[in-house]
Amino acid sequence: MSVRDRQAPLKVLIVKLSSLGDVVHTMPAVMDIQAAFPNAQIDWAVERSFAPLAARCAAVHRVIPCELRRWRKDLIKADTRAQTRAEWRAFKADLQHEAYDVILDLQGLTKSALVAWLARKTKGGKRYALANRTDGSGYERPTRWVADVAVPVTPHIHAVARGRVMCAQALGYEVPAHLSYGLGLAGTQRKPWVALVHGTSREDKEWPLAHWFDLGSRLKQMGFDVALPHGNEAEHLRSMALADMLPGAVVWPRLSLDQLTTEMAQCAGVIGVDSGLSHIAVALDLPHVQIYNFDTAWRTGPQDSPRQRSVVDCPTPTVDAVWDAWLACFKSQGGAL
Repeated sequence: MSVRDRQAPLKVLIVKLSSLGDVVHTMPAVMDIQAAFPNAQIDWAVERSFAPLAARCAAVHRVIPCELRRWRKDLIKADTRAQTRAEWRAFKADLQHEAYDVILDLQGLTKSALVAWLARKTKGGKRYALANRTDGSGYERPTRWVADVAVPVTPHIHAVARGRVMCAQALGYEVPAHLSYGLGLAGTQRKPWVALVHGTSREDKEWPLAHWFDLGSRLKQMGFDVALPHGNEAEHLRSMALADMLPGAVVWPRLSLDQLTTEMAQCAGVIGVDSGLSHIAVALDLPHVQIYNFDTAWRTGPQDSPRQRSVVDCPTPTVDAVWDAWLACFKSQGGAL
């Protein structure tokens, strides 16, 4: 019997552990499953630092947090080994609390394969995984070793589409034309702020400080206030430097991911480099420009939206190019908040 013919509610486990951008890109696939199976119970195994965001997805019933990144390091330390083992056992108990009809490894790595393998299946339940690597994404063989069904996906595919296509093929439905991230914050009252997401985990993705100053000055002249988020000390120092250069700019305090999402939802728009926060701006359906120093926007950038655009150039896009894209995004909604 196929999952489409089931009478009982479908129990689904999503395994997508990290990183922030990957978690955001998985949300539409989760929403698609709920649309195809309205009574489905969808749980999500994810790194604890991203759990609050996964929990915000409207289709998610339960989040199962883990800390595989930290546990790998702490397990070799004598003073933390016992605590790490206890935390690992607690995670396994949480993961195995339910038995699942469908276990979907949407990450395709050894760590996600391990979690998928540990999860309990119902009688007749199946584990699904990617059958092949896709362009620009990591892929490790164990993901296929533990899968009951390996799902082939065309190699040249956007990160959002990859998860959506895999889930649709695994569960036997058509990918919906409508794309939703399920964050439910689209109607939030907007303030005249534009958040400048200058922080990123890779130096080669950064945009010059002078460019941010020029862009911020133009936004001020347009009547916007500039908000400056940050996630570590280096980003905080850069935010402070920009605030000194841009009178009236506001440096947000260090916020949790959950709080950052709420604050960003109130912004009139976001301009940022390729980073997790920029991908959250896409999920919130904000007017947004995403800045790329190399041509990977086809894989992770905004898709087919007049409100959201990528600007790509090497060694880095000009301020004029980013500004023109921002004006187009803002004017696409009538030039109003």
